[in-house]
Amino acid sequence: MTLRTALALAAVLAASGAATAEDWPTRPITMVVPFAAGGPTDAVGRVVAQGLGETLGQPVVIENVGGAGGMTGASRVAHASPDGNVVLFGGGSTQIFNQLLYKKPLYNARTDFAPVALLTEQASVLIARKDLPANSLSEFIRQAKQSGAMSFGSSGVGSTTHLACLLLNGAIGAEVTHVPYRGAAPAMQDMIGGRIDYMCDLVPDAVGHIRAGDVKAIAVLAPTRSPILPDVATAAEQGLPGVEANSWYGLFLPKGVADAIVQKLAAAAGAAVDSAAVRERLRGLGVDVVAPERRGSDYLARFIGEEHAKWAAPIRASGITVN
Repeated sequence: MTLRTALALAAVLAASGAATAEDWPTRPITMVVPFAAGGPTDAVGRVVAQGLGETLGQPVVIENVGGAGGMTGASRVAHASPDGNVVLFGGGSTQIFNQLLYKKPLYNARTDFAPVALLTEQASVLIARKDLPANSLSEFIRQAKQSGAMSFGSSGVGSTTHLACLLLNGAIGAEVTHVPYRGAAPAMQDMIGGRIDYMCDLVPDAVGHIRAGDVKAIAVLAPTRSPILPDVATAAEQGLPGVEANSWYGLFLPKGVADAIVQKLAAAAGAAVDSAAVRERLRGLGVDVVAPERRGSDYLARFIGEEHAKWAAPIRASGITVN
């Protein structure tokens, strides 16, 4: 093959790729939700998938691929063909925590994916047994540092509920006993029963118990107050900035996908979460839609780096690892 022929062929292939990206999608898209069907991630993913399908004009089919804290499903997307037909509904567990907890992750979250769009987030809240003497964050910090006998519960080692409290404990300089459970529900029941002192739960999961008076809310661990707990001040408002443990979700494609597909999917995802129907359904799940200026692929790439840096120190300081 002559050089002129090779260059001509390359030009034809490039034009063909551009046309393919421009026409995308031409068939149903598979959205991998890396957790079991029926769980909180699946619930949010299905709302987003329906809105996205309506916006793109092609069905977006959910494929639940659980295992290894979400890493199995994320790996499926990382190694998929970069044609835009398989997308990951990923979040902190898949893109941050697994990278720091596992000794040998199945992928590199910062190099094996093309970030598309940050879409939703849920705040965590510090809650305590109702008879704990502390009623404010400053009182809680004082008790945690002086007691020497406090304990906190979580839904398991490496879970969002565990790592949120790990971040909090590191920020206040308190050594507290961790009691892991098989899920957040039994941890909540033991706190209601007074067998553990506190936990860091997602606001939608905790709000019913807070309103019923089963537990007390101390601080929202997010940049702003939660719309469904407007009277609970953030940690920053109470003098402890930087302790933010939002559970977030976004879309990721395999690396190497055409930028035109990334941008088209990002625009469609933004339009989907801005629709009144999708927002109403997400609001019913206690989920907030991120502001438009935080949705872009460039922002998501920076956000991943920032989140990795934020969580690396407390996780490594704790010494916890997963084989």
